[in-house]
Amino acid sequence: MTNSVVISGSGLWNPPHSISNEELVDAYNAYAQQFNEQNADEIESGAVTAKPFSSAEFIQKASGIRSRYCYMKDGVLDINRMRPIIPERSEEELSDQAEMAINAAKLALEAANKTAEDIDVVIVSCAYTQRSYPALAIEVQGALGIKGFGFDMLVACSAATFALHRAYEMISAGTAKGVLVINPELTSPQVNYCDRDSHFIFGDVATAMVVEHADTATSEHVFDILSTKAITQYSNNIRSNFGYVSRANDVDPYGADKLFHQEGRKVFKEVCPMAAEHISEHLERHQLTSADVKRWWLHQANINMNTLISKRLLGREATAEEAPIVLDRYANTASAGSIIAFNLHHKDLQSGDYGLLCSFGAGYSIGSLLVRKR
Repeated sequence: MTNSVVISGSGLWNPPHSISNEELVDAYNAYAQQFNEQNADEIESGAVTAKPFSSAEFIQKASGIRSRYCYMKDGVLDINRMRPIIPERSEEELSDQAEMAINAAKLALEAANKTAEDIDVVIVSCAYTQRSYPALAIEVQGALGIKGFGFDMLVACSAATFALHRAYEMISAGTAKGVLVINPELTSPQVNYCDRDSHFIFGDVATAMVVEHADTATSEHVFDILSTKAITQYSNNIRSNFGYVSRANDVDPYGADKLFHQEGRKVFKEVCPMAAEHISEHLERHQLTSADVKRWWLHQANINMNTLISKRLLGREATAEEAPIVLDRYANTASAGSIIAFNLHHKDLQSGDYGLLCSFGAGYSIGSLLVRKR
């Protein structure tokens, strides 16, 4: 058996609902107007800050986002609620996030020509999990009839690439024959739809990949994983503080500081050079340059970040073919963005073509995989 580890299949599942910028802005602006009217005296005295208004054009210019998928649309556009309505399921029912994961997993297994018998590890890796335990991965493993083991991983926007790293290592070490990596990104419950600067950023989606030995791969599109690279550097600039300790802190567990928030300008300024340097160093390890890479599947957080990173790497803006953008339709899907880009833009590559998957996000965390089409 060779030591080559490959990605042999990927899956992408979209929720049935989507929300356009225009819909989101109409709801937010109506909420902002209502808030300002209800708090007019406090705003005038300076005790309360007025809610600023937004526009679809502002969102597109600031981020490149035009729309996003939403697991449950009901409630998000209700100015007296401003959060999705997700009915609670009983403990005997499949959880929402597990259902999302299974939808993507089945597509990845089909693409890889695999069944449950070919998989012995399930990793569910994402920015948020809807409960602490039992692990979603074990729930998914059981529902799919996979023997072996499963575990969850939380590394914010680098969760997918970091999980692929673990899959690569397990196959290389011979501790697994087939690993199913799944990223069910149910982000909408953590979005503050009352905040102009962040209400538009995230969307819901689920992605999955199958990692195995090259010797067992039988699918049409197989990519050798040549190497992986990861780095983390602590930063407070992207946070989501919701957690069980809030119950003991005697604070509002759903306050604005407990939902997603960031210092966007600082993130842009600090992460872009970090990501470009990370990628360059990864390529240098293989005596490659940016010109040798046919396809860049970059993290989909902000089009301006991707443009700047590609300029640093290529000395020019990347074309849509070189570095496909999917956040216009999907928005920021946390760890799933680069996997969506791969799923939608990998079948045209030819044997021997190099590609690079890269995530960058909260932590800070950066993860990359250099791959080559078989």
